[in-house]
Amino acid sequence: KIKKEWLQFLEDAKKNKVLNEESKKDAAALCSPTVADVSRNPFLNAEKPAEEEEVDLSLEWIQDLPEDLDVCIAQRHFEAAVDLLDNLNSYLQDKPSSHSVQELKAKIDVRVRQLTDVLVFELSPDRSLRGGPKATRRAVSQLIRLGQSTKACELFLKNRAVAVHTAIRQLRIEGATLLYIHKLCNVFFTSMLETAKEFEMDFAINIGCYSAFIVWSRSALKMFVDAFSKQVFDSKESLSTAAECVKVAKEHCKQLSEIGLDLTFILHSFLVKDIKAALQSNKDIIIEATKHRNSEEMWRKMNLMTPEALGKLKEEMRNCCINSFDQYTGEDCWVNLSYTVVAFTKQIMAFLEEALKLYFPELHMILLESLMEIILVSIQHVDYSLR
Repeated sequence: KIKKEWLQFLEDAKKNKVLNEESKKDAAALCSPTVADVSRNPFLNAEKPAEEEEVDLSLEWIQDLPEDLDVCIAQRHFEAAVDLLDNLNSYLQDKPSSHSVQELKAKIDVRVRQLTDVLVFELSPDRSLRGGPKATRRAVSQLIRLGQSTKACELFLKNRAVAVHTAIRQLRIEGATLLYIHKLCNVFFTSMLETAKEFEMDFAINIGCYSAFIVWSRSALKMFVDAFSKQVFDSKESLSTAAECVKVAKEHCKQLSEIGLDLTFILHSFLVKDIKAALQSNKDIIIEATKHRNSEEMWRKMNLMTPEALGKLKEEMRNCCINSFDQYTGEDCWVNLSYTVVAFTKQIMAFLEEALKLYFPELHMILLESLMEIILVSIQHVDYSLR
């Protein structure tokens, strides 16, 4: 009984407390200044959340959009699919993002991912190698419209890298080295030119992608130089053949300047190591040959026996840019020079002519040092003979 009484007292106390608090609030409200009309208070209006504006998604083309996208993707009508997406984006551009709009976008995003995956597959090398760079245009342009320009650029360049590698690998190595190099340069630089023109057309408004193309061009050129050096330098071709091959490569590389792409300096940097090795190797050969001839030097004038032989020697000297050779000819068919001197002159002038075909600034010192070493061997021989 006592317990029940205490519980009743507690309940009454709680009720009294609640009543007292309510009465205090009413009194405070009566004593406080009058609050301005809510409709006239701009700050209260700004804080009051606006009711969500309903977006009309009952239009027939919007209701059918998910299914229409599925059909376009299945039938490979990529342009039509992107057009539908553009229409939807334009319609929803100024509309609030209500719950119904978010649900629609979630359905559409699934189709966008499917469309992107199909376009990526279209750019795989197995699908678009045979048609050249133009075969990628359709998929690339639609990926760009979907806002995937970076991915489109990456896939386009990867596709072209495989195409260039395949074209080089399919070249048959037959006949003279110079003939193969002509074919190699024609295939590679023509492909580079086509790729550059297609890239410029596809990514004209995506300036940020151009740096990726420069990086790709450098790697593609490295691929070309690997094939070039393997055939020209690794096979120990003569310096004259190597010089002609490098000359052909330079001429083809300059064609890229037509579209504002100058890769000549990169070509030089890739070739400089092999050219240095070729120059040093030929220098060593000339020095050994000179030493051998010097060991048999008799210092006797040459007798060419016939006017025809003398005329041929004069022509050879003129081809070596020795235009004053006539002053060294004597009576009949005599030449007032030894065989060793004439042979050395022809050999060093031929070396200089071929080396100049290979010349670019990075090779300046190695060329001068090679010439100095060759000439020094001959001078030492003369000095020794005079003693």
